[in-house]
Amino acid sequence: MATQIYDSDPDETQEWLDSLDAVVDNAGPLRARHLLSRVIERARSRAVGLPALRSTDYINTIPPEEEPEFPGDESLERRYRRYIRWNAAVMVHRAQRPGIGVGGHISTYASSAALYEVGFNHFFRGRGHPGGGDQIYIQGHGSPGVYARAYLEGRLDEDLLDGFRQELSRGPGNGLPSYPHPRLMPDFWEYPTVSMGLGPLNAIYQARFNRYLHNRGIKDTSDQRVWAFLGDGEMDEVESLGAIGLAAREELDNLTFVINANLQRLDGPVRGNGKIIQELESFFTGAGWNVIKVVWGRGWDDLLARDTEGALLDIMNTTPDGDFQTYKANNGAFVREHFFGRDPRALKMVEHMSDDEIWKLQRGGHDYRKVYAAYKRAVEHTGQPTVIIAKTIKGWTLGPHFEGRNATHQMKKLALQDLQTFRDRMEIPISDKDLDEKLPPYYKPAQDSDELEYMRERRRELGGDAPSRPTEYPVLGQPAEERFEVMKRGSGKQPVATTMAFVRLVRELFKDEAIGKRIVPIIPDEARTFGMDSFFPNQKIYSPHGQHYTSVDSELILAYKESTDGVILHEGINEAGSTASFTAVGTSYATHGEPMIPMYIFYSMFGFQRTGDGFWAAGDQMARGFVLGATAGRTTLNGEGLQHQDGHSLLLASTNPAVVAYDAAYGYELGHITKDAIVRMYGDGSDGRDQNVMYYLTMYNEPYPQPAEPEGVDVEGILRGIHLVSPGQPDSGRPRVQLLASGVAVPWAIEAQRMLGEDWGVDADVWSVTSWNELRRDALDADKHNFMNPGEQAKVPYVTSVLADRQGPVVAVSDYMRAVQDQIRQWVPGRFNSLGTDGFGLSDTRPALRRHFAVDAPTIVLRALTSLSEEGQFDAAKLPEVIERYHVFDPTEVEADLSGGQAT
Repeated sequence: MATQIYDSDPDETQEWLDSLDAVVDNAGPLRARHLLSRVIERARSRAVGLPALRSTDYINTIPPEEEPEFPGDESLERRYRRYIRWNAAVMVHRAQRPGIGVGGHISTYASSAALYEVGFNHFFRGRGHPGGGDQIYIQGHGSPGVYARAYLEGRLDEDLLDGFRQELSRGPGNGLPSYPHPRLMPDFWEYPTVSMGLGPLNAIYQARFNRYLHNRGIKDTSDQRVWAFLGDGEMDEVESLGAIGLAAREELDNLTFVINANLQRLDGPVRGNGKIIQELESFFTGAGWNVIKVVWGRGWDDLLARDTEGALLDIMNTTPDGDFQTYKANNGAFVREHFFGRDPRALKMVEHMSDDEIWKLQRGGHDYRKVYAAYKRAVEHTGQPTVIIAKTIKGWTLGPHFEGRNATHQMKKLALQDLQTFRDRMEIPISDKDLDEKLPPYYKPAQDSDELEYMRERRRELGGDAPSRPTEYPVLGQPAEERFEVMKRGSGKQPVATTMAFVRLVRELFKDEAIGKRIVPIIPDEARTFGMDSFFPNQKIYSPHGQHYTSVDSELILAYKESTDGVILHEGINEAGSTASFTAVGTSYATHGEPMIPMYIFYSMFGFQRTGDGFWAAGDQMARGFVLGATAGRTTLNGEGLQHQDGHSLLLASTNPAVVAYDAAYGYELGHITKDAIVRMYGDGSDGRDQNVMYYLTMYNEPYPQPAEPEGVDVEGILRGIHLVSPGQPDSGRPRVQLLASGVAVPWAIEAQRMLGEDWGVDADVWSVTSWNELRRDALDADKHNFMNPGEQAKVPYVTSVLADRQGPVVAVSDYMRAVQDQIRQWVPGRFNSLGTDGFGLSDTRPALRRHFAVDAPTIVLRALTSLSEEGQFDAAKLPEVIERYHVFDPTEVEADLSGGQAT
């Protein structure tokens, strides 16, 4: 507080306070506020450090006298903007025709048409622009308007518009996806945004990644801008506001948020009892953003200029959003009485205006010149990201049944009278006889019309079509074979966790001429946990400001180092932001024509469980890269317990079609998987596999000796999901079982193999299942082929063919819940039993946890012998002896073998 600071001149201070008192007494509080605001503005312009005021009056940030001249032909732009409005609404309306009824949204775009059109006509740069194209995150529910614009541009035809939300029934290539889905429309959409909250989050990290590419010298992105169009209701999503501090800290003045403040959620007002625009202004101002409010259209300028006593301003400041919505659902007379009528002075200000004139007073987001002024100021502002908060009406221009109504988001059809009113308001030259209620026609003027010529010229000047996405990409060279030798050598007698083995591989890949500079580690504040602190001194941590402090560990070899051209994206304790970073890096091959290889490493529990929606959006955006689930499994992170111990991420990963998941046991397996992944994702695609995938690799923090790669290793089996790592005695005539294990469970299975042979006279073959998920997908593909092609030779699932001639029942085990192994149950010949870590995690030693979950070597032995007894190959009377001998179900009897965590 100012009163806590030493006053070097109390007399001068008192003069200022007396002057303020005089202004309040003689000119009123409004004049005092104005003077204080101007003083604060001047103080900031003179670099006097003052805390920011978090909110301003409920009026436009840019006063009329500071608005720039509008550079285009407003009349022409208004005409074809109306055509776009009409076609967007008609497209959704026609999609409700009998027999179709696929839904759609018409009110969101109706509220935001001017916001988009100012951008498309004057600001959004296409890929052909000399400075590079902008990245535009379009509000998901606004997609009909973008399709309608593309129709006028000639990029889409009427038949495609009629295929809205009908991507199958009309045949390949004859439908349009419901929302911005790049995977479904890969030459058009760039960024999926309809999972609300991910758009703002991903836009921030895209803008940051643009700076990263520039600062590393990979691409000049200095003239590119990220635009994110958002809804005010969407800002309630945690992800929407969660990263705005990052944008301010890193001074991302290449980023503009445009919030369409139509004051409505899907079901009702965003803040019925409050003011969402003021609330958002406070949030963004406090976070350090440049805030521009576009609240009122030009019709209000004269009224505000004559509001010398602040009566109108006071009404604007104190009217809650719920009332503003009610006003727009009524008429001019209602507004006169219930808005202006709250103060006789304000009522007198509009006595010269008719009810119709009052009704036509626009909100700022519908005023083309106000929006243009805001955009121009945003792109010229430096040092801060900008948010433009534009007040609009949901369903604007669609008629009284739509505008500002609580139900407008769910309304998909217009009655005949609505169509006629809408047509007349938009001045669309369609006669009543042609206005079929079920299939009203689209409207498009002649190709050589002034409107379309002007529209095309605007896009030519800005660099071409937007949005658009390239379909051809650069190809990376492949890393030298020698880079993978480190994974083939093994570790001898030294115990090494698979996480550390993979880090050693990454260290080698950094040295590679073909891909070294393309690797981007993404770490959510756990580098030391994963052994990646060794990257700090050489690769350095990216910071746009460099490092202006002396690190506390600066004298150490592995000192913490930040740099403007650092390679590592160190995101702090922030999995959601890390996933957004992964998405930006993993789609750089398309966005920037610069293939980059993200390697996002995290606690496996906080990947698909915590940020699964982000990975779905990454899949939609066709991200490529590595998602590394470290400290994987339910029992390897033994001290953490419950929420930290992951027993199900492989199941969650299996639900994402873009994810290729592996659960490797050994370093040499990881080496082959990584090498193949780089070929698949970053090669020329000549092998016919889908390149737009993400590799999820589980890695463990439990050290055990890593074997050298065996001579003649089954590389195909490693990549397809299963290979034999420890065969039992051949043709011994003894009972035999097949032990299928993955990841850290393979050593338990090999120990069980020894116990079965030495203690019970049973042979076992041990298989490393590198991917339960890929085995299942292969089997499902075979089943589908056989089902759809009954006359052809049947395909055999890979896992079936591998195990077809193997004797004995199968026991499948992993450090995950049984449902992971059960994915392949129906395609495994013979008797199948699984062991898994179902339930919540606990804190204890690894052997105790494995005994508790019944997955350790003795439990595998018991399960194998039980299966053999069910087939008459082992005396069931001996099973109690097995249980007693190994204390199979008693964790208190387990002794920890510190070298490998096995039970004795």
